[in-house]
Amino acid sequence: MNNATILVVDDEPQLRRAMKATLADLGYSVIEAKSGEEALQSIRQEAPDLVLLDLNMPGIGGLETCRAIRETSDVPIIILSVRNAEREKVQALDAGADDYVTKPFGIQELLARIRAAIRRVPASVESGPQRFADGELEIDFDARRVTLNGRSVRLTPKEFDLLRFLVSHPDKPIPHRKLLQTVWGPDYGDEVEYLRVFINQLRKKIEPVPSKPKYLLTEPWVGYRFAVPGPAG
Repeated sequence: MNNATILVVDDEPQLRRAMKATLADLGYSVIEAKSGEEALQSIRQEAPDLVLLDLNMPGIGGLETCRAIRETSDVPIIILSVRNAEREKVQALDAGADDYVTKPFGIQELLARIRAAIRRVPASVESGPQRFADGELEIDFDARRVTLNGRSVRLTPKEFDLLRFLVSHPDKPIPHRKLLQTVWGPDYGDEVEYLRVFINQLRKKIEPVPSKPKYLLTEPWVGYRFAVPGPAG
């Protein structure tokens, strides 16, 4: 049985009712919100384990709701949308979403995404170095703490897990599919735009000069590599 609490945010009452019935049958606790404003209030009061967030809503809308959630919470967010263009997905991921599912979707697909979003991080991500430090960037993996030039950097759980896996394979190109299946789950592999967005976000946070990365390097047509800087001089 599942004991996680899921917040379903959608302005369509029929969809909320259908989602609630399906998820409750599987043992999930379900909270409903019909607007972004209600969703933010529910997150403050109920602290759900996962948010299913519709992109097209009146009021502040899905993207703004996602950004607002991310200012105070690391709860996993799955965007639900009828829009399938890559630009829309990138905007949602850039706003802080962990995943993006296009309507209409099969319930088994959605359930797989839900399980992946709330599951424990796999051992292949958790194992690895306990610390990384090179003078500018310091990462304490046990404390999940990152500092750049002495300044604390806040990473989302997905950003941290992605960084941890790359750092655990220093100077080794990691293919897109391997990164996706390790950090997001075995049902992933083709969502290369996810990696592009998350790597860009990480670069903004941990690179001294994000436009000229020294740690998170792109391996064209392959994936990404965490480069360990050599000794100065």
